[in-house]
Amino acid sequence: MRRVTTAAAALVLAGAGLAGTAGTAGATTGQTGKATAATACSTAWGSGEKTARDSGSQPLKNITTGRHACYDRMVFDVSGAKGKLGYHIGYVKAFHQDGSGDRIPVGGGAILQIYVNAPSYSPATGKPTYAGRAGQPLPGVNISGYKTFKDTRFGASFEGQTQVGLGVRAKLPFRVLQSGDRLVVDVAHTW
Repeated sequence: MRRVTTAAAALVLAGAGLAGTAGTAGATTGQTGKATAATACSTAWGSGEKTARDSGSQPLKNITTGRHACYDRMVFDVSGAKGKLGYHIGYVKAFHQDGSGDRIPVGGGAILQIYVNAPSYSPATGKPTYAGRAGQPLPGVNISGYKTFKDTRFGASFEGQTQVGLGVRAKLPFRVLQSGDRLVVDVAHTW
């Protein structure tokens, strides 16, 4: 009887591990999910500033977004980056362009300021690698219909960092992940 109970417990744990891995894989590949009654959303990420001081010289190539069951996601593609990507992300009362200090209006109930340690131009040639323009929405990003994301604004690419303003519904928990040469910012739908 004891062996049967132990074997059953091992099978349950193995199944839970596989289910957890499948959810993580979907989250890192950018798959879009729909919320269901069975979805349990973690909100333990907190809303305080998050920083990684690592830096690199590879330029930003693209910024994309995706909708998920528990959060909205923004992905910074720094193709060719090796090792950890540096960033500084936190909520601000107003979004000011790096370098000039000019205020850039950002829609939504709260503003998440994102700095990624990757310029939007080639450090070797100065040629732009990402078409963001100061004060304008992010090119190619359409967030209509998103539950949490409400607005995007390009700030600047200054001293090796790219700055983005992300307007969100409210000051909600967020997390920062790295998947290969991509920096991922998830903002939860609720607390």
